[in-house]
Amino acid sequence: MRLPVVLSLLAALCAAGSALAADPVKVPSPAQTEQRQKMTDCNQQATTQSLKGDERKKFMSNCLKAEAKTDDKMNPQQMKMKTCNADAAKQNLKGDARKTFMSTCLKKAS
Repeated sequence: MRLPVVLSLLAALCAAGSALAADPVKVPSPAQTEQRQKMTDCNQQATTQSLKGDERKKFMSNCLKAEAKTDDKMNPQQMKMKTCNADAAKQNLKGDARKTFMSTCLKKAS
């Protein structure tokens, strides 16, 4: 009598294991990936500008609605500025430390 119980438990475990293994990994679509990147970029810009409250909400709304400016439309100086600005924001630099970093970064990028 114990053998059928053990076999049924074993069968249930096998079924559960195969059901878990069958779950596909969800990969974001290109549009989702682009939207996530746009959200990250707008968020960094809002942080760089020290926006808070309603000003930040308004900025984020406008930024997310705006057409993404592609890098090929940017001149070399704008691209350098964008990269250095993003790096400074990631490092949470403020005041004189940010000015020094930006100056050095823009000179290196030349």
